[in-house]
Amino acid sequence: MVLLLAVCAAAGDLESIRSDSNLERRSDRAIANANRAISDARDAYGAGQMDRVKSEIQEAAESVELSYESLKQTGKNPRQTPKHFKRAELSVREMLRRLKTLETDFDVDDRAIVSTAVARIQKVHDELLDGIMTKKK
Repeated sequence: MVLLLAVCAAAGDLESIRSDSNLERRSDRAIANANRAISDARDAYGAGQMDRVKSEIQEAAESVELSYESLKQTGKNPRQTPKHFKRAELSVREMLRRLKTLETDFDVDDRAIVSTAVARIQKVHDELLDGIMTKKK
């Protein structure tokens, strides 16, 4: 019952973030939510709650993708106005470090849960970095 409430509350957090009309604030909130989800996943793994671990890792990946989508929706060029894009890129880079550490802490059989999310988040990081560093034609 408690697990179900935690999952529903987490999903509600992501929905409230999606409803934020300020796209840059939505991006920042999504990054903060992803970091919270990673911390919660670590705690859940320590408690042996694998369903919650999967849910939190999934939410972290969805939050990072929401952050990036929100930044793209601003219509701003990341090279000309990099503030929010660079902030997201730095946060996502740190998040990838945390996830890779978490992955090594997991048993070998459980690592696939994290590696899937790492791949999704790495793709977002690469796109953020590409947008900031590449001159558009």
